[in-house]
Amino acid sequence: KWEQEFATKGWQAIYLASHDQARLVSRFGDDRPAFREPSTKLLNTFILSMHGTPYCYYGDELGMTNIRFNTIADYRDVAARNGYELVKNQGGSLPDYLTTLKIYSRDNGRTPFQWNTTANAGFTTGTPWLKVNPNYLTINEEAQNKDSASVLNHFRKAVALRKQHPVLIYGQYQLLDAANPNIYAYTRTQGADKALVVLNFSAEQRDWALPTGLTLGGAPWLNNYPTFTPAATLALRPWQAVVIPLK
Repeated sequence: KWEQEFATKGWQAIYLASHDQARLVSRFGDDRPAFREPSTKLLNTFILSMHGTPYCYYGDELGMTNIRFNTIADYRDVAARNGYELVKNQGGSLPDYLTTLKIYSRDNGRTPFQWNTTANAGFTTGTPWLKVNPNYLTINEEAQNKDSASVLNHFRKAVALRKQHPVLIYGQYQLLDAANPNIYAYTRTQGADKALVVLNFSAEQRDWALPTGLTLGGAPWLNNYPTFTPAATLALRPWQAVVIPLK
């Protein structure tokens, strides 16, 4: 809808996360260990292949996840605390309310940035306003900076690709296979330049047939898995995201 509204007039901001929302991958992707990296890469591929100005909220370039506090004492958000008191005074289920906060609370998106494996994830030598997510020992900037296949380095590749191919910024957007509940696919076209973006929004392998009239023009510009086989029907791995030139 946004692409249609801003196709010829205006310039939109593209984002999926902010300080008032839970973490990107925990909301729209799959933060289970097997799928956190590919689904974060997919979401960043989506943002960085759309028309407009993309915004990345801190930590989403690493795939930081919801912290999921177990007690209300760990929350600082006044809305979360007031909601807890309201549920308690009304005789509601406090465990159910805490479960909801683990999913939706904006404090999930406000924990300290995870720089490294030192105390407080290298964020401060003092006492942080919110606790550090315990997974900082495995999800942190220092480790990802050294790993060429990390979420961070995939994000950098996507940014560089956007700069290299203006079609991903200014190109006309055409949605494909709109009724498909799992595959989000679209083309971007600017003059003779044309690219196909295919995103598998599921934790299952999905086959997706190229629409009539589309011909792949070579190897993917961007792929969040090590390999990809061009074919008339694409075999997409869980949360796979590919950006492919078209002839």
